[in-house]
Amino acid sequence: MTIQPTMMPDRPDEGGDEGTGGDTGTGLATKTRTRTKKPTPYRVLMLNDDYTPMEFVVLCLQRFFRMDMEAATRVMLHVHQKGVGVCGIFSYEVAETKVGQVIDFARQHQHPLQCTLEKA
Repeated sequence: MTIQPTMMPDRPDEGGDEGTGGDTGTGLATKTRTRTKKPTPYRVLMLNDDYTPMEFVVLCLQRFFRMDMEAATRVMLHVHQKGVGVCGIFSYEVAETKVGQVIDFARQHQHPLQCTLEKA
């Protein structure tokens, strides 16, 4: 099968569409930009329990959320007093990974510490 090239008329009156008003075939080239949507943020929440030592909670906050001692202690006390505290805000995949890391680490050390995520 051979493909035959199609010729465009040189002048608008040579077989072009009627009523084009003498279009010369030139136009403005536009470039469409696609904007990527920002990922939905998720909060990682740590839940209080009566069995996990406060020092262990501070260790988790430092290890998995890169908090310094002061920030980790502040979040730990908030969790202790209010029952729940925000450890950080991340994309879904990162938040899910951090929740899993905290829970696995707590289980390895035989603590019932709970961590979860929610849309921010």
